[in-house]
Amino acid sequence: MATEPSRPFVLVHGGRHGGWCWQPVARRLRARGHEVFTPTLTGLGERAHLLSREIGLGTHIEDIVATFEYEDIRDAVLVGHSYGGTVITGALERIGDRVRGHVLLDGHMPRTGESVFDLIGPERAKAMTALAEEQGEGWYIPTADAARYGVTDPAAAAWVNSRMTAQPLKTYQDPVGPTYRAWQHPGMFIECVPSSLEPHLLERARARSEADARFHHQLLNTAHDAMVTDPEAVTALLLDALDLG
Repeated sequence: MATEPSRPFVLVHGGRHGGWCWQPVARRLRARGHEVFTPTLTGLGERAHLLSREIGLGTHIEDIVATFEYEDIRDAVLVGHSYGGTVITGALERIGDRVRGHVLLDGHMPRTGESVFDLIGPERAKAMTALAEEQGEGWYIPTADAARYGVTDPAAAAWVNSRMTAQPLKTYQDPVGPTYRAWQHPGMFIECVPSSLEPHLLERARARSEADARFHHQLLNTAHDAMVTDPEAVTALLLDALDLG
């Protein structure tokens, strides 16, 4: 039985993943009595049949806004992993009043007008664009091996690899809209050790936590796909996020 007030969690996956990746964490949160939503962004995961070159960052932001509106979600903890951090940052401009606190799990934290490519830098952006040209018909990023995300356990890696899907290049190229509410909202950044994020992005999160008492920085000694490699620790930190706000 839950020892904390029951509140909804909305868990947003990262690039080339889907809502499936949150299964180990979602089970634990539900066992504590919380309602959990794990939306899959358009064109990914079980929605891969919708993949198209027209899908951009705005599409994925709309996915999250619609989830809140159609499921009538309020007073939630909103979580974004990796690329999902950009998605929830953009969505908060419209659903901030429905969110108790937001959590970036090794996630991108853009400012207004920044794209994922802006955040990861020109070298990585150039490499991803070249990958799309070579293996993705010029408009999508092909799947990646689970090892890239730090998943080394054979069974877990096989599970991840069997579910990874391609992602439109446009979602990484599109600039996010206004992010003012996200930057003023109570939140938490969970830095995985080792992290897959660029050092300057980790420093951005640390600096924000030092300047904003309502924004907390936490370290987690596990790989970038922490919801797979250490779901127990991720669950514990997400439960701590109930005190945000």
